[in-house]
Amino acid sequence: MMVNHSNVVEFVLLGFPGISERFHIAISMSFFVIYNIALFSNSIVLGLIILQEHLHQPMYLIIGNLALSDLIFDMLTLPKIIAKYWFFDGSLSFVACFFQMFFVHNLGSLDSFIIMLMAVDRFVAICRPLHYSSIVTNKVVSMFCLLFWLIASLIGLAIAMMGAYLPYCGPNKIKNCFCALTPVSVLSCADSFPTRRTVFTIALVVHLLPLSFIMFSYIFIIWKIRKMAGVENWHKVFYTCTTHWFVIFLYFVPRLAVYTYNQFQLFSDADLNVLLICIYTFVPHFTSPIIYCLRTEEIKQNLKKIFWKIVSRVM
Repeated sequence: MMVNHSNVVEFVLLGFPGISERFHIAISMSFFVIYNIALFSNSIVLGLIILQEHLHQPMYLIIGNLALSDLIFDMLTLPKIIAKYWFFDGSLSFVACFFQMFFVHNLGSLDSFIIMLMAVDRFVAICRPLHYSSIVTNKVVSMFCLLFWLIASLIGLAIAMMGAYLPYCGPNKIKNCFCALTPVSVLSCADSFPTRRTVFTIALVVHLLPLSFIMFSYIFIIWKIRKMAGVENWHKVFYTCTTHWFVIFLYFVPRLAVYTYNQFQLFSDADLNVLLICIYTFVPHFTSPIIYCLRTEEIKQNLKKIFWKIVSRVM
């Protein structure tokens, strides 16, 4: 059983610690807009995939899992940081902070796995089209998604427990928008470097391995399409891959930059650190459903049908 040797009973989220108060309204409104767009777009994606039987396909099952992960993450983090700027209520109890930390690292790891699975789906669909239906089935995708949820939960639990084992004696102000291992562990009155180094190693494995496969798969996809397709199809596929790369870039590159900074302390701008965290955390949550799902012709047609049904009933 874990024994808590901490005197701290609550933590306080600072958000952007060095930003002047005159910018607080702009920051809070930005979070509010991001939250609502992410909530709306991911809910639409989940609703369509659940209710429309013809969307019960491997690709949409993967997208649905990504949307669910992002939806849970935003609901557990953004309301508190918005409340901090609107109502000056940025405090979290000791237990609530580490509960949030569990989901932050759990769902952050899960997104990495799901994006990799999405790349696998596209890789097989384009490079092995004749075998796609036999290789990538709903059952196989569901099993992998369940496995990734389990692995990510174990990662989140391990990281949260490592953070909770550290003693916290005095400072309780977190320079971040949510409870994550690094900004919380630096407040410990014990040496937290071994813990941060362990988590850094876990993060490299969790994110670099999927990123390596994603890069390989998309390079091979482009090479395959360029070799087989005409100029018009090549441009279309390249455009699609470019939009996918946008989400992948936002998710992985700033994240790895922050992890490296936190490990080696390459610069000391806390606000820039928080900004990068917000970019790789929240921006992909509302761009992913738009790029991966809502832009597809099948989803557009479904949305149009539902819209006109609603309009016809109102009229």
